Amino acid sequence: MRTDTIAAIATGMGNSGIGIVRISGDEAFTVIDKLYRNKDGRQVPISQARSHTVHYGFIYDGDEKVDEALVLIMKGPHSYTAEDTVEIDCHGGILMVRKILEAVIHAGARTAEPGEFTKRAFLNGRIDLSQAEAVADVINATNEYALKSSVSQLSGSVSKRIKELRSQILYQIAFIESALDDPEHISLDGYDEELLARLDPMVEEVKRLLASADDGRVMTEGVKTVILGKPNAGKSSLMNVLLGEERAIVTEIAGTTRDTLEEHIYLQGISLNVVDTAGIRDTEDVVEKIGVDRARRAAGDADLIIFVVDGSRPLDESDREIMDFIRGRKSIILLNKSDLELVVGKEELEGMSGQKVIPVSAKEEQGIEELEQEIKRLFYHGELKFNDQVYITNVRHKEALEQALRSLLMVKGSIEDRMPEDFYSIDLMNAYEQLGLITGEAVDDDLVNEIFARFCMGK
Repeated sequence: MRTDTIAAIATGMGNSGIGIVRISGDEAFTVIDKLYRNKDGRQVPISQARSHTVHYGFIYDGDEKVDEALVLIMKGPHSYTAEDTVEIDCHGGILMVRKILEAVIHAGARTAEPGEFTKRAFLNGRIDLSQAEAVADVINATNEYALKSSVSQLSGSVSKRIKELRSQILYQIAFIESALDDPEHISLDGYDEELLARLDPMVEEVKRLLASADDGRVMTEGVKTVILGKPNAGKSSLMNVLLGEERAIVTEIAGTTRDTLEEHIYLQGISLNVVDTAGIRDTEDVVEKIGVDRARRAAGDADLIIFVVDGSRPLDESDREIMDFIRGRKSIILLNKSDLELVVGKEELEGMSGQKVIPVSAKEEQGIEELEQEIKRLFYHGELKFNDQVYITNVRHKEALEQALRSLLMVKGSIEDRMPEDFYSIDLMNAYEQLGLITGEAVDDDLVNEIFARFCMGK
């Protein structure tokens, strides 16, 4: 199948030491032959060079010398797209890479659509759809865990598990269909019990993958964290300590924070989307009341609530109200101002709340490391490893797994209800197709186009 030739800037649009323009398609080498001249200024057919070689020379647009560059030649199918591919490494800078791209377009290529290089890699069978999506995840990773997980998926960790499951399911479908077509030679006697025994490991594997989705979501999206407490408990001071800068206004006046303040924090490999809120208390101040209402709404949607208690003041109704609110939710209680004389004891607070309390001093930056470790414990089930463990980080993958699990459980139900074998085949086929949505083996063109439209230009 012949493809037209596409080109795009593959590096970020900004001043930098180097810029890359990528070309891919059947005429990629014809295009570069029109543009490239060697170090002596002679036009030579660089397309005749060996694959995966680098050539120093100059890029010309007609008779105009544009830049000196390194040109990388990669002949299909041994390239990112599995097509003939050329990369021009030129001097960085917005103007320069744009001029190089313009020269490539003048020579016969067209501008690539977002994600079109990776889309071609998928359509040409070099990677499957889950690996293609992992490419975008690598680019968009905001923390170490998200990056490691994305690299693992890019190398095929999710694909391998899904393909193994689909292979097992397909074998059972084929056996049932063969037996129904040729009952004289293939017997289904006792097959119910055999299928049930084979289904259990499949169901458990799908459940394991789904169980990893909570960790996966936290890796990619971050932990939506809300800091609650009564006025002047030290919420804004804690926010500033976590950020490492004076972002929130801190004063001795209670009620200084009137609205929610949101910041993204990178904490020991974990991404936190932290919301500092107005102090929770009854107030007649109209503006402060709006801030308190917003604090309650933010807390209702939070993955994690950090409740900051002012240890230098007796507990009051506002503290008790927050303790009631966080009961049964993922939360951490901090006994703040531990550098002062405390009137609230750690044991007393643990007895009232029924959960662990961490003494801290936001002012003196004490106890913060223990807070970080507690966040890790709450959200990551054990030490994260990426050698064998697979994490589902994509909502689309999770939905497909949920549908597949539902179908596999329906097969088990049909066996227990002594239903005819063709009922097993229908639900097994649905599970097979749902899993195929993850790898792209059972996906329509509209979904493929939608997925790749989210990619950046040049990828």
